[in-house]
Amino acid sequence: MSQLKQNQVTDAETADSRWNWLYKIGGIAALIVVVLTPIQSFIFIAYPPPSTVIDYFTLFQNNKILGLLDLDLLLTVNNVLLILIYLALYAALRRANESFMVIALTFGLIGIVLYLISREATFTMLSLSHQYTVATTDAQRSIFLAAGQVMLTIYNGTAFDMSYVLSGVVLLIISVVMLRSNIFSKVTSYMGILMGVLMLVPPTVGTIGLLLSLISLVPMFIWLILVARRFFQLGRSVSNEEANRIGGIS
Repeated sequence: MSQLKQNQVTDAETADSRWNWLYKIGGIAALIVVVLTPIQSFIFIAYPPPSTVIDYFTLFQNNKILGLLDLDLLLTVNNVLLILIYLALYAALRRANESFMVIALTFGLIGIVLYLISREATFTMLSLSHQYTVATTDAQRSIFLAAGQVMLTIYNGTAFDMSYVLSGVVLLIISVVMLRSNIFSKVTSYMGILMGVLMLVPPTVGTIGLLLSLISLVPMFIWLILVARRFFQLGRSVSNEEANRIGGIS
């Protein structure tokens, strides 16, 4: 009974018809990320990404879709969806600590931009592969190979590392705000903290980084599912409150 009363107070604190659809869209975005991430992981395991530019070009010539997937196409989609999740989290937690949530939202958006910059190779390598195939001289092919090498260097370079670490910092900030509010469960907060700590070491930092990134998938799935469920609850709460308000007026 007390838990029900707490949920009612929490929903009343965050209920605002302006955020109704944002909560629902944020919940849908979180569930899509839950679905896409295992698919991308399976692709990496079943079809390991090539290690050289020429191998990537060959892959694109044989299977364009697989080439795009091996260059994080689905993870790029996930990062775009993460914008919606961050916005919904800001709407839900802004009253708990607006200063921290503004910082988290800002860092989160910067991290996403950096990630998208690092993934410029996804479609650029497809274009370079085609140009390499139709090139008529060794000099032209050398230019496209060099351009491809630059793309792969950026792919796992500083922008990606900064994006990954920033994501961990954002999760820690958001999770601390969650702990100081009654809007999300403690389990959600602790899963976010665990995931944030694990993401402070990017997967490009040798075996330990790759191992930590794989381990972080477990709390990530739990966190996303719990966050999505809460978003849907908040969305329904806002809808019900708005309906009751209209009913009271009429």
